[in-house]
Amino acid sequence: MCGIAGVFESEGASGLVASILFAIQHRGQESCGAAARDAAGRIVAHKGMGLVKQVLDEEVQARLSGTTAIGHVRYPTAGCSDEVNAQPHAIELAEGPVMAIASNGDLINYGELRARLEREGVVFKSDNDAELIGRLIALYHVRDGLTIEQAIARVQGELKGAFSTVLMYKDRLYAFRDPHGFRPFVMGHLGPEGDGEPASEGTVFASECCGFGIIGARRLREVKPGEILRLEKGRPVVSVSHAPLQPRHCVFELIYFSRPDSTIFGESVYQTRERIGACMAAKDGTLPNGDDLVVLPVPDSSNFIALGYARAKKAEFGMGLLRNHYVGRTFIKPTQASRDEGVKQKFNPLPDFFPGRRVVLIDDSIVRGTSLRKLVRMVRAAGAREIHVRIGSPKVIGRCFYGIDTPTREELIANRMSETEICDYLGADSLRWLEVDDFEGLLPGRRQDFCTACFDMDYIYPPEGFAAKTNAPVART
Repeated sequence: MCGIAGVFESEGASGLVASILFAIQHRGQESCGAAARDAAGRIVAHKGMGLVKQVLDEEVQARLSGTTAIGHVRYPTAGCSDEVNAQPHAIELAEGPVMAIASNGDLINYGELRARLEREGVVFKSDNDAELIGRLIALYHVRDGLTIEQAIARVQGELKGAFSTVLMYKDRLYAFRDPHGFRPFVMGHLGPEGDGEPASEGTVFASECCGFGIIGARRLREVKPGEILRLEKGRPVVSVSHAPLQPRHCVFELIYFSRPDSTIFGESVYQTRERIGACMAAKDGTLPNGDDLVVLPVPDSSNFIALGYARAKKAEFGMGLLRNHYVGRTFIKPTQASRDEGVKQKFNPLPDFFPGRRVVLIDDSIVRGTSLRKLVRMVRAAGAREIHVRIGSPKVIGRCFYGIDTPTREELIANRMSETEICDYLGADSLRWLEVDDFEGLLPGRRQDFCTACFDMDYIYPPEGFAAKTNAPVART
């Protein structure tokens, strides 16, 4: 999971891109970068390790002059966490540095396609999917004589997996998405509202629409699954082609990844999370209410799940865990040691809040269980009499191969322990999850449009070596 941004034909484009990336920093915090097209039509890029405010400062933004720019925040799923793998990637063509690409997602057939390109003499500088997509497009354009649009369409048909992508080529900007729409991708506009499709000037793109408010843009619509959009100066945005397949939107985006003030896949994130909480409360009749009962989120991703639970349960909603917001998202840190250290630094119990109380501790998911175990111990040590853990997602039993760095099946606690064993390991008095079947009611009429493979092993693109839902998938090399 990463975040992308694009701005076409607007003054200070790189600054606008940096602002969008800052708003979607929750999608990646290891590295970031931006690329702009200068007055001579050349691509100028800057990338680095660290957060947006550190890497894309005002001096860098001034150097990346131009009215069109793209950018990226990275959460590593393929390739090392280093500057080489930071995006955007500039792709050299015969005309010089006139192409740059940034993408969010992950490809099942990355190894196969890269090996094929290397046999044909293509040299790679990084180990991630965005460069592969760009070099495939460049190869089909240069070697086979296809237009850039034809090359993108051909690549769309060859890639298996998730990709939401922005591509600068000469004086144009392209935005395209995988046919299943795994990851969110939206288009907005900086100009005033009007009738019909706006001119391309001032058009912006982001992984989430929460990135638009910070620059004063309005959301237009999603980039459709399988769509290719072309932006040219002085012309309306053109949908070059649209070849969708069965939607497979990542349901975990609604549960955890996306910001609550975003609307993705046609669903309000915060309202969906409130419905998840209400659904869990409706099935939790064995837990009696009372003045000593408090519903407590693990902030911040679980806040609205806990709020929905508390409202449906007619129980007190409390913020008994304080979060240090200078610590990033621990789930997307690259090592277990950094995740464990992040938990210690991130949360602290509110003094005198817990003694003698029964606590319903709401979290969005259990992956390895180590972080939640530390939190349960923290709440218990603060004086809680009972701790009932409720999880706003089903059991995570499978790896994600479409843009989330989920551990191997052997590392996932739901595959190693029974429910009773997990409850004992956490030190909780009771434990319940959301169920996969609950999505039928949470997403009425749309359940089939969402990917739940990490919960039920139903992979639309099974990785190599994956024989059946019950077998362990083999990790991509």
